[in-house]
Amino acid sequence: MQLEIITPEHKVFEGEAVAAQFPGKDGLFQVLDNHAAIISVLKQGEVKIDLANSFKKTEESNEQIAVDAKNDKVIRFALKGGVVEVSDNKVIVLAD
Repeated sequence: MQLEIITPEHKVFEGEAVAAQFPGKDGLFQVLDNHAAIISVLKQGEVKIDLANSFKKTEESNEQIAVDAKNDKVIRFALKGGVVEVSDNKVIVLAD
């Protein structure tokens, strides 16, 4: 599935993900390929993304993205809140 994380300042991440875990208002939830369409409010917490390919930090990589120390196919992004929309294997996170 295609995933984008966007803040008011810029696009933080765009890429192919296998799974994504979000801090929903009522608790953590996970989105996988072919997930039903949803829109959900996010609370402060961490988004965990399992990528299809390894993530290599570059100078262009956003400093807000943390690569898991044990698995370079897992990245994390801390957010203060926001909204996530899932539709047709596309996930868009509008983060605060």
